[in-house]
Amino acid sequence: MELHLYEQIYIYIVQEIKEGRLKEGDRVSSEKELAEKFGVSRITSKKALEKLADSGVIKRIQGKGSYVADGIIGGQEPKHYSEVKTTLVPEDDKRLIGFIIPNFSDEFGLQLLRSMEKRSAEHNYQLIIKRTCGDRDEEKRAIDLFIGLGIKGLIVTPIHGQHYNSELLRLVLDRFPIVLADRYLKGIPVCSVYTDNKKAAMDLTRHLISKGHKKIAFLSPPEENTSTLEERLLGYTFAFTQEGMNLNKDYVLTNLKGTLPMNINGTAIESDKETVKHFLKQNPDVKAFVASEFLIATMLAQVIHSMGKSLEEFEIVCFDSLNDHLGQPIFTHIKQDEKQMGELAVDMLISQLHGTAVPELNIIEHRMVVKNNR
Repeated sequence: MELHLYEQIYIYIVQEIKEGRLKEGDRVSSEKELAEKFGVSRITSKKALEKLADSGVIKRIQGKGSYVADGIIGGQEPKHYSEVKTTLVPEDDKRLIGFIIPNFSDEFGLQLLRSMEKRSAEHNYQLIIKRTCGDRDEEKRAIDLFIGLGIKGLIVTPIHGQHYNSELLRLVLDRFPIVLADRYLKGIPVCSVYTDNKKAAMDLTRHLISKGHKKIAFLSPPEENTSTLEERLLGYTFAFTQEGMNLNKDYVLTNLKGTLPMNINGTAIESDKETVKHFLKQNPDVKAFVASEFLIATMLAQVIHSMGKSLEEFEIVCFDSLNDHLGQPIFTHIKQDEKQMGELAVDMLISQLHGTAVPELNIIEHRMVVKNNR
């Protein structure tokens, strides 16, 4: 049974009460607020509130709004909660697995999502998805929500950051079936499916070196405790060592934050542009760049163009580039196999559900796509 949107809203509010974020007498979000939060119609949010009122979880007061009902204490299970879960999601139909991801886009994530959905269906499971937009609290709420919905297992792409989410670590320690996609957590015994980002970054850097570049910069968001970015920086540095070349640490910019999910459409991108513009002015001899992400590569190209410089003078390589209107890659890039990554992540999760031991580290092969300079 596919879970209805109003049911997801219903259980989300119940979970807020259970966790103590909503207390007895507190105002509950309005139909309009819930519709905007969950991206649904007001008819859907209205139905969720009506069901909550019918179950005695909230009181609806004409002209004033909805409030948590008396007798429901934060941190304890609200009355009718266990009945509600059974009613909304019958046990026989609870073949749900969850996927939590900071964000997804055409350049990376969309194909991963599609392959997970297809593979889950092949195993007769429903995949439910939640974007966190890079927010740690939202990641925690998503985990709580999915557990409340009765998922059998969880696939997660953890957010960028300096600290692991305690809820995620608790699931790992409790041996809840879980797989990390496009990440791994250092020192944490959990099944992970990811690209060999160190080797991929080495391939990109050595490609630039083979074209005669010696001054090569590396552009990235902060890499701390984000395995993909840490490995890409490591691969960049190892390429210089492998080629017997000196690395100028001044060419490493890892303070770009505008492309992080929580900052998309924000002002941080303008700050990044100023940082890159300053770097280009200070280092006019640097003509080659390894960008850890496609959006950083495009931002760099925009800055170069805004400075009146020709892009023909520069060589930019990155991860996961889109194609132009003629179907040609915009940049030389590493193409990650999102389809295989998604399929294997689901397979590893299903194996855990069947009680089968799975390897912790599962590396997906990548390939480098070289731009054809016309």
